[in-house]
Amino acid sequence: MNPSKQAVKKRRKKVIPLSLDATFFFERAVQSLDRYHYDKALKYFRRAVEYEPNNPVNHCNMAGILSEMGRYEESNDVLRSVLERVDPSMTECHYYLANNYANMEKYEDAEKALVRYLETDEEGQFLDEADELLELLRYELNRPAPLSTIKSKENVYAHDKARELLEAGRFAEAVRLLEEIIARQPDFLAARNNLGLAYYYMGMFDKSILTIREVLEAEPGNLHALCNLAIFYQHSNKDAELEDLLVLLLKTVPFHPEHVFKLSTTLGIVGRHAEAYGHFRRLLRSSELSGEASLHHFAAVAAANVGRYDDAQRHWQQAERLDRTSEVPAFYLKKLVKMRMGEDSPPTHYHYHLPFDEQFRKWTESPELLPGALKQDPLIRSSFFWALRHGDRKTKVQVIQALGLVADAEVIEALKTFLLDPKEEDELKRVAVLVLRSIGVNDALHVQFGGRLIILEAKRKAPRLPVWDSAWQAVLEKAMEQMSGRYDVIQQHDMMTLWVDYLSRVYPNVPKLIKSSGWAAALEYWTAKMHRQTITYHDLVARYDASQASISRYVNRIDEACGIREKMKQVLTIPQLPVLQ
Repeated sequence: MNPSKQAVKKRRKKVIPLSLDATFFFERAVQSLDRYHYDKALKYFRRAVEYEPNNPVNHCNMAGILSEMGRYEESNDVLRSVLERVDPSMTECHYYLANNYANMEKYEDAEKALVRYLETDEEGQFLDEADELLELLRYELNRPAPLSTIKSKENVYAHDKARELLEAGRFAEAVRLLEEIIARQPDFLAARNNLGLAYYYMGMFDKSILTIREVLEAEPGNLHALCNLAIFYQHSNKDAELEDLLVLLLKTVPFHPEHVFKLSTTLGIVGRHAEAYGHFRRLLRSSELSGEASLHHFAAVAAANVGRYDDAQRHWQQAERLDRTSEVPAFYLKKLVKMRMGEDSPPTHYHYHLPFDEQFRKWTESPELLPGALKQDPLIRSSFFWALRHGDRKTKVQVIQALGLVADAEVIEALKTFLLDPKEEDELKRVAVLVLRSIGVNDALHVQFGGRLIILEAKRKAPRLPVWDSAWQAVLEKAMEQMSGRYDVIQQHDMMTLWVDYLSRVYPNVPKLIKSSGWAAALEYWTAKMHRQTITYHDLVARYDASQASISRYVNRIDEACGIREKMKQVLTIPQLPVLQ
């Protein structure tokens, strides 16, 4: 072969084919930008757009170059084209538009574009720059921007609202909001932490522990989560897990006052009062919280539990000076006298309010104060919901009746949840059903009775009773006692509903119920009649120890108010329909 031809062939093999695509022109544009050759950069970005017309980034790059060159209107044309035709989800284009309008001194247009960016952009990439531009526009327009929300901070604002709901004792509402936040932003650990607390306040221990463990999986050293978990372990009787966790917490010496307060109250709640008192003293010596009456109360509780009664007295006296309106310091100063003599034990809880028994005694004496206290004080609400879940039988009956005085959405939801708890007694659920009906909840109720799910049908709306009297409850309990085993759950529910219906119709002129037996027998009489069961006065007299005259009189009174005979007559006169073939 000719040597010259061989040389040509070798040279041809060294030729690298040039691939002209959007990436090639993008790289050339960047190189031109580095050399401040804006005309060339613009030309190359235009070619990149020609190769990939549906790529919004190429369009935005071209708009950016036009803006750098001072060609703001052309830049805006490109940005509007992206939003209208290429990719409407490119919300950052609104920020670029705002910058261009500001450079053109079209401040109102800039404001509209910036508000649109802040209200629609989820990432918040230019949040700091947007704040600076907002300040400029506020100065130029002499007014704040009409900004309703910042989309990228939506969860932060919602979390603040959820915290307010928790502090107000509206736990069910807080749970719903926090669950929505976490669904949108699973890594929002503060929201997940507070969700665990909300479950705990509602007595849902298993869910609270699970939620806090999710926080610790993401951030093992999260002090708030560790402290919450310690409290949850204690109230779930998980002693081994609690001891393991306390080994870590007792080694922890936080610096920030918020963390010191969290750790100290946690240690006190789980019974490590000496260590808790040490942390409370740190706060009182070095923190702005030293002016808080509640902090002195917590320190007094810890001191009393380790036998430092002089310190406890000093702290409660200081709390009394700082908070003249509270009954708490005076109550415990009075108890402290008995504590010193060994006749009374120190308080076991770290809440700045009176013990539940003492609160309930006061409200029993002045029941008109209870609704306001339950509505206004989140700690009191929390203690009532806690007692509903974990109090003894007598306390639960009192709490159910007391919650009926408030009857807000939170209370209704708590009582409905109570009806579905298989661990609660059927008798307590009957009281809850009665209270729900008495406060005007007439929709169908789902109840776990006797280990099976029962649906109590919706009832006619009746006037709401403003209070539930103990004498009315006595009639109900007497009837339930005699009807148990003779009537099924539905029939017993109908008896309760009839009693509420009667009381609602005659209120406020309810007759004096001196003896409950006769009224209870009358309720069973009408329940049997409504369900076509055989019943005789002779049987009722024997079982209820009431005279036939009394039972008959009360039967007639109930009928006069509720019109039962007339209703039953109407049912009986309905003609029978022929059987379909």
